Amino acid sequence: MGLTLVPVPLAEAKAFIEVWHRHLKPPRGHKFSLGLIGDEGVLVAVAVVGRPVARGLDDGRTLEVTRLASDGSRNTCSMLYAASWRAARALAYRRLVTYTRADESGASLRAAGWRPVAELPAREDGHPPRRTRAEGVSRTRWEAS
Repeated sequence: MGLTLVPVPLAEAKAFIEVWHRHLKPPRGHKFSLGLIGDEGVLVAVAVVGRPVARGLDDGRTLEVTRLASDGSRNTCSMLYAASWRAARALAYRRLVTYTRADESGASLRAAGWRPVAELPAREDGHPPRRTRAEGVSRTRWEAS
């Protein structure tokens, strides 16, 4: 199956994430979203890139892949992680980060050239109820390089 990289409007990315993402709801906003379409012109994966959720990383030169979802098509995640970093660099950003849960291998990130930079412990439930967070799960922060 041939895959083509395309820009995706946030509304379309959110609808795709609502159906395909395993554990998080769609993000509220973004700087840009990318997708991959198959030979039939059907969207098979999306990546949403926005400002970092962690205030300490929001320095004006860093972005975060806040969501990435796929219908399971081969190699789509690594293709979108790599394309997201190319796009962020083209927009003059110096760093791109994302997170995986402890139960996720990070294989697609490694394949795209990302590296793990921090192991983060599970968080306690101390945030307002409107915020979506993975409670009770340790995470790894990855950085594009």
